Amino acid sequence: MKQKKSIVDVCKQNIGFFFILPWLIGFLVFKFYPMISSLYYSFTDYNLFGGMSVVGTLQNYIDVFTTPKITKALGVTFKYAFMTVPLKLAFALFIAYILNFKIKGVNLFRTAYYVPSILGGSVAIAVLWKAVFRDDGLINTFLGFFGIDGPSWLGDPNYALFVICLLRVWQFGSAMVLFLAALKGVPQDLYEAASIDGAGKWRQFFTITVPIITPVIFYNLITQLAQAFQEFNGPFIITSGGPRGSTTLVSLLIYNSAFKDYEMGMASAMAWVLFIILVIFTSIAFISQKFWVFYGDE
Repeated sequence: MKQKKSIVDVCKQNIGFFFILPWLIGFLVFKFYPMISSLYYSFTDYNLFGGMSVVGTLQNYIDVFTTPKITKALGVTFKYAFMTVPLKLAFALFIAYILNFKIKGVNLFRTAYYVPSILGGSVAIAVLWKAVFRDDGLINTFLGFFGIDGPSWLGDPNYALFVICLLRVWQFGSAMVLFLAALKGVPQDLYEAASIDGAGKWRQFFTITVPIITPVIFYNLITQLAQAFQEFNGPFIITSGGPRGSTTLVSLLIYNSAFKDYEMGMASAMAWVLFIILVIFTSIAFISQKFWVFYGDE
């Protein structure tokens, strides 16, 4: 005769489930449910205050790819991502490579270079960035000492996006720390053998260092790409999407559509298009890694 299990025994057998229960509830309530809701709303004409009258339509998705304002924002977002991600990764790897050498006060330099990544996403830094690059800001004042008439960094479409990109590139600390950890794991005997064979520092860097740290390069590429496509603070605070939409990223357009125009259906459709774009680029990166990423067990 089977003995009935007590509640205590059941709890002991499922203790792991109880540990993850708070996270599971948070995920279902604050992530899964909003995602499913936004997918549903993307096929409606849902207005935040006017409700919805049309359900099951693809009009929002058609508008995403036919409305000039939205297609321009998509183009600006691609341009922003493809400018910032390579520059940020290259700069982070360059600084990490320098800080990998045994130099005096290296820990202080590592901390100083990491600080912008902690502060860079804050509203205060974006406001400071705006003050630095405005017409009478620090940059133009400095150029004025040399008799150079600085451009309107935030008022000229040719420079505004560059300023926003520069803010993101400046926050290279998190990628730098990962690169630094990867560089520490490169076996020194490989460098010694290469030196004996007559390979210089640049040859060693591209034939030894880069191939060994490609898994970290791949990881940084994926994470930085996701962050770039979701950038919001910089364009919103510094330029408000201007001038003439030159810094209006899709994330900013989603915000404006949802909380200024109250068109939640359109905002949801744009959010899902952005999600699909990220999935496509991430999938391409994962497929391509077999050609350029080298793991230790291969």
